[in-house]
Amino acid sequence: MITDALKVFVTVVEQSHFSKAAELLNLSQPGVSLHIKNLENELGAKLLHRSPKQVSLTEAGAILYRHAKVIQSRYDEARQEIQMLRDEVTGSIQIGASFTIGEYILPKKLAEFASQYPQVNIQVTIGNTQEILSAVRGNQLDIGFVEGEARASADLDVIPYMKDEMIVVAPSGHPLSGSVVVEQNMLQDQVWVLRELGSGTRAFSDHFMEQTTIRPKRSYVFTSSQGVKEAVAAGLGIAMVSRWIVHKELAIGEVEELRIRQLHLERSFSIIRLIEHSHSMALDVFLQKLLFVKKEG
Repeated sequence: MITDALKVFVTVVEQSHFSKAAELLNLSQPGVSLHIKNLENELGAKLLHRSPKQVSLTEAGAILYRHAKVIQSRYDEARQEIQMLRDEVTGSIQIGASFTIGEYILPKKLAEFASQYPQVNIQVTIGNTQEILSAVRGNQLDIGFVEGEARASADLDVIPYMKDEMIVVAPSGHPLSGSVVVEQNMLQDQVWVLRELGSGTRAFSDHFMEQTTIRPKRSYVFTSSQGVKEAVAAGLGIAMVSRWIVHKELAIGEVEELRIRQLHLERSFSIIRLIEHSHSMALDVFLQKLLFVKKEG
């Protein structure tokens, strides 16, 4: 089918390499070259500049690449609609999620969805909020789940998903952990364990410190929620985290919550997607199930 040849062409372009494309497509390199040669013969134009290190588009190739992406999208939509006639939900979903959602909330939701729709292939990419936002905007992901304030724009749709409670935790035995209630000024000059810049958790904790004029004595930065809570449990310092990521550690006493007087900290989780991104049936059903369960719950 012409769609097979176009898929090979698009993959070669996006990988900038014949052998990498062959590996991704589970084809031989001569097989990939044959697809490209057949396309060039059919169109009567050279599509790619070849070099030992990489390939690049000719002017004709750039035109074909632009239209090939549209053809692929339309073909996938047609296939999904035909499958709907058989009441089957198939296809694939590329999901991105920031750490708190991807590691502590999404796995259970995906397990429930997979048990009902086992023919849907799902791939999850976990990164910080800015990384997921960039990947969605770059059309590398179908949807993203992010923490904090995500703003809708001309190209981006933002769907509120759920609220998340943020708490301050300390190691067991920390001088503040014995307090029934902690005054805000008692958080001054403490050692803090923070997430990296670009993280939704880091943005929230930075905003909190700015609003309350809290000055850390010293800080340590980790690039994962797991690293933050392990550092706190080991006695490195205190941290502001989602309750989701420490609920087990709180239950067994590995870390302790510092209850701050007259302070309830909350942020939003949102679903983001490109407005013009093609919506597969699998993605539409996934979002319907996710949002319906969220509202009912």
